[in-house]
Amino acid sequence: MKEAPTSSPTSAPALRVRLGIRAKLFLIALGLITLSVFVAYASARAEIEQDALARIRGDLTVRARLVATRASVAPHAADDLAAWDALADELGEESGGRVTFIDADGRVVGDSLVPLERLGDVENHGLRPEVVDAMGGRDRQSQRFSTTTDRHMIYAAVPVPGARIAVARVGLAQADIETAVRPMRQALIISAGLALTVAMIVASLAVQVASRKAQVLMNAARRMAAGDLDMRTRLVGDDEFAELGSALDQLARSLSKTLKDLSEERDRLSGILESMQEGVLFLDEEGRVALFNPALREMLLLHGDEVGQTLLSAVRSSELKELIDKVQSGEPSTAEINVSGLKPRQLLVRAARMDGNQRGVLAVFVDVTETRRLENIRREFVANVSHELRTPVTSIRSATETLQAAVETRPDMAPRFIEIIDRNAARLHELVEDLLDLSRIESRQFRLSLESIPPAELFEQVVELFSERAERRRVGLVWDVAEGTGLVLGDRRALERVLTNLVDNAVKYAGEGKTVSLRAEQRRDWMALVVSDDGPGIEERHLQRLFERFYRVDAGRSRELGGTGLGLSIVKHLVDSMGGRVRVDSSVGVGTTFTVLLPRRERPSFPPHPEAAS
Repeated sequence: MKEAPTSSPTSAPALRVRLGIRAKLFLIALGLITLSVFVAYASARAEIEQDALARIRGDLTVRARLVATRASVAPHAADDLAAWDALADELGEESGGRVTFIDADGRVVGDSLVPLERLGDVENHGLRPEVVDAMGGRDRQSQRFSTTTDRHMIYAAVPVPGARIAVARVGLAQADIETAVRPMRQALIISAGLALTVAMIVASLAVQVASRKAQVLMNAARRMAAGDLDMRTRLVGDDEFAELGSALDQLARSLSKTLKDLSEERDRLSGILESMQEGVLFLDEEGRVALFNPALREMLLLHGDEVGQTLLSAVRSSELKELIDKVQSGEPSTAEINVSGLKPRQLLVRAARMDGNQRGVLAVFVDVTETRRLENIRREFVANVSHELRTPVTSIRSATETLQAAVETRPDMAPRFIEIIDRNAARLHELVEDLLDLSRIESRQFRLSLESIPPAELFEQVVELFSERAERRRVGLVWDVAEGTGLVLGDRRALERVLTNLVDNAVKYAGEGKTVSLRAEQRRDWMALVVSDDGPGIEERHLQRLFERFYRVDAGRSRELGGTGLGLSIVKHLVDSMGGRVRVDSSVGVGTTFTVLLPRRERPSFPPHPEAAS
């Protein structure tokens, strides 16, 4: 015989039954209704059975009295067993029960269920409780098992007044009572079943209505959790579901407003951070980069993926690390750091520790590279101006003192010292004028009036101005403008000043026997004004600084020739203010060429970069 295979708990996947809220509510309602109906059925059945039993007992007593009344008028003698037994049989059929007549000695003289011939075998009933009470003149009922009928019986015994017998008793079998009560029980069961069915239908409808509202609430909650805060339940009524829906709607409105405020605040802060020229860096409690703005990305050349990295990993600066470590100890600090790399920067950093919910260190970076450069330029400018002014002032004072001392003793020396005073005064005047012009140009007080000018007119005026000086220095001065060359767009006074300074320098430094030439060249939308010479040229190391104020390739020779050191700086500022560019090309022993690029019209088609325009 083979045993049937048994499945272990782990041999098959456990079945999960997911009940929805409608099924749960229905099962709960069904359980409560079933329990209520069962309790009501049990209670009603007990009441009905007790009431039925009480009615049957009362009816049994009434039957016993009727039987006793019939027995009291019977003419039979007490020992006429046949007559009493026949009467018992007759009354038993009429009463629907067992009728028994008992004499004063407790002897049964008639019984509707015992044949006449067996009456002598029936035991004496004188000690039966109902018989004892009936002989005492009281009605009595009792319930017991009858050996005569072999059934459980209920008896009602009453005294028989004025008769030859003492007690008349009527009995019913409990089975007969059960038979009588059974239809009532069936009716009760049917009623309970109908009530349960109706209750289930009503509960199902109620659950469906309730679950529909619950489903609406659940769907609304899911959509709100997914971010749809415009969702509304719109449930009406005054029940708990409507109140819950109203609470969810209010919560959604509150969350929507809060999120809108937070979003606006975030956008506002983000806009502020993005528009700030100062760099902002925030480090969390662990010293990792949590936030930085675009200005800092540009300052430190960050890539954007530094969030979450340590400070040294994101910004390789030991100075900054020392500053942040100092701030993390609880002391605000400010320092300037130098950042090397492709874009060297000098940054002023102000850092402080933040407490509260967002703990960490906030650092603000200010790029002071240009400021420090301008400060250096200012210091150099002041030093250069002081030096340039001191030389002619010293010469004037020295010549004046010497002239005062020699005016009486050496009158013939007076013209020489007066010439020294005049030359240095003229140099001082030129220096002051150049400084004022440069100041007006840089402060945009030099008003430009742009117009289209033929380059030939400019060259002719400048050559005429320097022709005598060039002859004295034995320098050739020529200009050339090809036929069909267009007009240059610029300010006439500014262009004259630019060409004057360039030609003046070329005539001064070219040397005897050299040539200074001026020419105009069209380059796409640009006009190139070129001033070149074939003089000694300039070393390459000087070219990048040639347009700085007071910068001289040969300071001694420049002062000897009367230069102020501001001419090329003025040239550059004037050309820039007219939207152009100036550049210099030079080779030692070959010569120097200055190229001024200016637009031929107001809006050039490409940036005025000298290399691009060449």
